[in-house]
Amino acid sequence: MQTLEKLTNRFWYQTPVSETDRPILGAVVGNDRTLMIDAGNSEDHAQYFLEELKKNCIPEPSLVAITHWHWDHIFGLSALNFPSIASSMTKTKMEELLPFSWCDAAIDERVKQGIEIEFCAEAIKKEFRNHRNIAIKLPTITFQEKMEIDLGGVTCILQHVGGDHTTDSIVVYIKEEKILFLADCMYANMYAPKNNYTVEKTLKLLDLVESYDAEFYIFSHWKPANKQEFESEASLLRKLATLTQKHRGNIGDITEEYRVETGRDLTEDEVETIQFFVNGYELNN
Repeated sequence: MQTLEKLTNRFWYQTPVSETDRPILGAVVGNDRTLMIDAGNSEDHAQYFLEELKKNCIPEPSLVAITHWHWDHIFGLSALNFPSIASSMTKTKMEELLPFSWCDAAIDERVKQGIEIEFCAEAIKKEFRNHRNIAIKLPTITFQEKMEIDLGGVTCILQHVGGDHTTDSIVVYIKEEKILFLADCMYANMYAPKNNYTVEKTLKLLDLVESYDAEFYIFSHWKPANKQEFESEASLLRKLATLTQKHRGNIGDITEEYRVETGRDLTEDEVETIQFFVNGYELNN
């Protein structure tokens, strides 16, 4: 069950749904206008979010920022009648989706060809059980590296950060609230033969996101994390990236040094993350 939650005076978010891959949607409420962050994975998702805002007497958004091109963040855009903002890279990636058919057979064929991921294919089928009203609507406004939006009393900085998950990822920094909307930028690359992280992209991304003075960090498929939770995740990625580089992708050596350093058995998440770094090392060497 999705709920609309208030994190700070200026920021509200709608909780995610794992089964149909609905990500967190955000609303930044300024004195003059409201910015929606991400458009949702369907028109139903987008409309539900707008209805929940209205129920809570939150002004309707007049702009929406798209964090990256993946389906679960853009398929709701066709339901929104206000301008959208995305990086120029995101627009280019979205244009590649325009010729696609979204019937089951076409989706299944793209999975076979390695164009689509099986998890995403199944989530699309679950989200669009009764109809397949998918129309790719391109962003209205694009920017290159950085863009600042004054909503009245609150400022949002949109910055391209890239990363392994997808090269077009941006973050949204809500300056006065000290919130960094990370979306999916810190997740692994799923559009590859094996899920992976790469050392170079991970370290570059961490340098960028850690440069922001934030108290809350929004992971699209998890929750708003506090500073301690974010630093724990960032520290794990940085450490394993460093060990991967040091041990040239040798999974046994990486695992053993990390185990000795922590003085305990590794968690399931740590084991998986090491494997992703090894996958990335092998794909690039």
